[in-house]
Amino acid sequence: MAHESRLVFEYADATSAERVAAAIGPEADDIDGDRTTATVSVDGRALEIGLTADDLVALRAGLNTWCSLVTVAETAGGVALA
Repeated sequence: MAHESRLVFEYADATSAERVAAAIGPEADDIDGDRTTATVSVDGRALEIGLTADDLVALRAGLNTWCSLVTVAETAGGVALA
């Protein structure tokens, strides 16, 4: 049984959303494991991360990882938060 979650981060402008997506996007292919996959997309000012996991433990780990990656990208990139 697959478990899914969607994280949406809204920024002050589309440039900020694109900057964070560019920073974390490559990680989607690099850190996907056997139990979790991720997608990263931007829609205007919103950054969306979709997670699919085989079990709840893997989903929780994925959520923690991606929230941390976003926080680091926001801080390092000096993005404008909404």
